Amino acid sequence: MIKIRLARHGAKKRPYYRIVVANAQARRDGRFIEEVGRYNPCTEPAMVKCDMEKVDKWIANGAQPTETVARLLKSARENA
Repeated sequence: MIKIRLARHGAKKRPYYRIVVANAQARRDGRFIEEVGRYNPCTEPAMVKCDMEKVDKWIANGAQPTETVARLLKSARENA
């Protein structure tokens, strides 16, 4: 199964996430198919940048977003 999920980057206590399309069995920060966005919770307000065309294409092809990514995508759509 293909999932749209977060991959953690950044330093200790300073997380920075990439929104990636990956196989469900792949490790959290391991191999991914495509990067479709970024999320930085350390800024005020939190920065969410997504390529919504790519996200919509992957969802149409059967990719399932995780609960956290679904919430981030919803807020990104409302703010765009």
